[in-house]
Amino acid sequence: MQVDADRHEAITPRRDGPLAGVVVLDVTRVVAGPFCAMMLADMGATVIKIEHPQDPDYTRTFPPMVGNGDTQESAFYAQYNRNKLGVSLDLRSEEGKALFRRLVRKADILVENFRPGVMDKLGLGYDALKLENPRLVYAAISGFGRTGPNSRRPGYDNSGQATGGLWSMNGYPGQPPVRVGTIIGDLSASLYAAVGILAA
Repeated sequence: MQVDADRHEAITPRRDGPLAGVVVLDVTRVVAGPFCAMMLADMGATVIKIEHPQDPDYTRTFPPMVGNGDTQESAFYAQYNRNKLGVSLDLRSEEGKALFRRLVRKADILVENFRPGVMDKLGLGYDALKLENPRLVYAAISGFGRTGPNSRRPGYDNSGQATGGLWSMNGYPGQPPVRVGTIIGDLSASLYAAVGILAA
């Protein structure tokens, strides 16, 4: 589907639900972030997932795969990205940044899950984007928060579970800690982000 930053109302399908008419920019990968934006899409928002053309969300390669040959697609990717539109943008290029700013002017919500500081380095952090759109609700999900000694560290569900102490409560006596059997950290982060967005 074609995405035109200035005419999104005319070219996106009409959605039903409590968030119908709300536009969300989804600049997230893996689960903590995509699940958040997916919940907003399920509630009727028009969600535009933005991926780098040469480095898309790598869960596109996660099994199980469905389809045959060149038409195979990841069911793992699909379960967290349903009901979304998609666009490829290189946010490191000036052309990509310019188009992204045009999208931001028309958006209501932005969700990103880079390490803190990455969007600022690109010139696309909250302080820059609020000049483009003062009403933008900007949600940033990260492994260890926006401030503090570990804020710049990358984080995945495993690292969150381990450093938060959850592993120490799981497993068997006399054996090393065991990871909880689901991605509870990623799912919880997304859920709390969605609640925060709705409150904002």
